[in-house]
Amino acid sequence: MAQGTETPAGPPDSPSPGATGSAAYLRRRTLRRGSAGWLLLTGLGVAYVVSGDFSGWNIGLSKGGFGGLAVAMVLMGVMYACLVFALAELSAILPTAGGGYGFARRALGTWGGFLTGTAILIEYILAPAAISLFIGDYVESLGLFGLTSGWPVYLACFAIFIGIHLWGVGEALRFSLVVTAIAVAALLIFAVGAFTEFDAGRLNDIPADPSAFGSNSWLPYGLLGIWAAFPFGMWFFLGVEGVPLAAEEAKDPVRSMPKALAISLAVLVFLALITFVSATGAQGANAIKEAGNPLVVALQGTGEPTALSRFVNYAGLAGLVASFFSLIFAGSRQLFALSRAGYLPRFLSLTNRRKSPYLGLLIPGVIGFTLAAWSGNGGRMLNVAVFGATISYALMALSHIVLRRREPDLPRPYRTPGGARTSGVAFVLACSALVATFLVDRDAAFIALGVYTVALAYFAFYSRHRLVAAAPEEEFAALAAAEAELKRD
Repeated sequence: MAQGTETPAGPPDSPSPGATGSAAYLRRRTLRRGSAGWLLLTGLGVAYVVSGDFSGWNIGLSKGGFGGLAVAMVLMGVMYACLVFALAELSAILPTAGGGYGFARRALGTWGGFLTGTAILIEYILAPAAISLFIGDYVESLGLFGLTSGWPVYLACFAIFIGIHLWGVGEALRFSLVVTAIAVAALLIFAVGAFTEFDAGRLNDIPADPSAFGSNSWLPYGLLGIWAAFPFGMWFFLGVEGVPLAAEEAKDPVRSMPKALAISLAVLVFLALITFVSATGAQGANAIKEAGNPLVVALQGTGEPTALSRFVNYAGLAGLVASFFSLIFAGSRQLFALSRAGYLPRFLSLTNRRKSPYLGLLIPGVIGFTLAAWSGNGGRMLNVAVFGATISYALMALSHIVLRRREPDLPRPYRTPGGARTSGVAFVLACSALVATFLVDRDAAFIALGVYTVALAYFAFYSRHRLVAAAPEEEFAALAAAEAELKRD
């Protein structure tokens, strides 16, 4: 048994010690296996991110200008590519719902696993709350059913889409795939329309700040503007790393997971390039840098709505729904894995008859709805989510490096091109992006640190002494410890 873990004990959710008790404990915490093939997993990867193409990224223009955001987008794209290749290897080794937490648990111990899992939870609980606010804004701007942005819209979002998830993972992922396909088609149609108005001279129409070091027409805010634009360059890819959280419910995860990760990232890179260049060149960087709906502004400017701009506006709502829906899935699976292993209260990992973690869906949903209704600040919540994401990226990349060096003979059905050098690049860029969050929104960074502090106190004083050795991620780590001990002997 791994140090610091225990077999579940005590009613009602924790069976008595022993193999029989462990089996009963895990039977009540079982996901539906074989529900998702590579196509649904690819759709999930794109769905996590697609809303970022419709809104949010353009604020990076106000931090770095076209040149600064372009460099930031390329660097963040490199970071995600390196991270995805590393995660493809790790998810083929350990295809469980724990995702990044499971990888870090084996490489970095219980503290590393908890730090990684908590950072992922911060991302996947805060991001849906923020997106529900954006959905409310779209519903109001489109005049749908006469509704205005407010708590009834946020409540409807959480209630309807959590209800679909409770129905079953296969049904949920198929719904997500359809909505994502609509959003992707809309982005392609938008790009065709925007490129008809394209003017390269508009890309760098933000006046240069003469006080900024290295400023010019392409870098109006200087070299520091590139760094400040990092978090917004991430918005073209933020969330794709969540695909491994579906590994326990995937068909043949050893093969389908690397394939889905690679294809979804390739799709996202293509969408990022055409959206960024066409939107900025259609109306100019200065016109869209602070727009809440930059694609609509890129098509119609300050003029009257056109048929195409209306279509893109509706499609933007579809993109937001796709990301909202898929991020709820990711958050529930991370919470499920942490709870099943005892890092969080164990009752959160109980599953219903359709093998959905109902409390892992409902409780984050209540938290997300409460934050949305109380705060009303979607941008701030997204910045908190980005802070959590960058911490998790650094720890997951570090986990890959440690496992490559410490366990070179570990069976690897898929191997990361470039090995530890690839994940080393992801680690350096993730740390740089983490620091950049303080340049963008210092308050959001400190809010995330406060949440982290509370979570760490719970782990330090309570849950780390009550971990469940029978959980898949814990067994995987215990096996590594036993093998290391045999080698020492």
